[in-house]
Amino acid sequence: MKKSKHDCDLQSCFLCKLCVKDWLPAVALNRKNFDLKKGELIFKEGDPVTGVGFVYSGNVKVHKKWGNDKELILRFASSGAIFGHRGLSTTLYPISATALEPTKVCYFDLDFFLSSLKVNHEFAYNLIMFLAEDLQESEKRMRNLAHMSVKGRLAQSLLSLKDQFGLTEQGAINVELTRQDLASFAGATYETVFRILNELAAHNMISSNGKSLTLLDTDKLLALTTDTNLD
Repeated sequence: MKKSKHDCDLQSCFLCKLCVKDWLPAVALNRKNFDLKKGELIFKEGDPVTGVGFVYSGNVKVHKKWGNDKELILRFASSGAIFGHRGLSTTLYPISATALEPTKVCYFDLDFFLSSLKVNHEFAYNLIMFLAEDLQESEKRMRNLAHMSVKGRLAQSLLSLKDQFGLTEQGAINVELTRQDLASFAGATYETVFRILNELAAHNMISSNGKSLTLLDTDKLLALTTDTNLD
């Protein structure tokens, strides 16, 4: 990672918003701002845990190995969001983190992050609530992998992306993913996702323009998420 020439504003990330004001000078002293290129790895599964990061601008995908040559994207961290927290209870990161686009992150060494938890009760409380939601979402995704059809999982993934990133002025989902990343998020193969996207487009549920995807009929997509039949 390349050290950034410009520091963050101490207002945007999860930690800065929730810590007590008297703690901000310590945050400023201990922050490490990095600029990442699109596709640049921040840390990989199995690396020693060194700290926790926050996204200042851009987007980060959090993923892990799935089989011998596949990956499963667990979540996306956008502006202000935390990542790397899954390594807090272990010595090695159980996940990887990669920049989806040119991204700026704010990184804190583990000792300082743990000190921040002890000093900032509101931050600690909100982190606990976030972890609970994150766990619920992970359990839901594991259940979907076992019981939901691939078409349903892809529809659910598209709806989740819309909810997280919103829409552009043109009505497209406000994040551009490769078809491989979309497949990794849905827990499917590239070939299957490519085929199903074409089917959804043929039935006027979505439209695509390169990596840009527009949801034309969210009600029909939502109905697909109740389908437990095999594709």
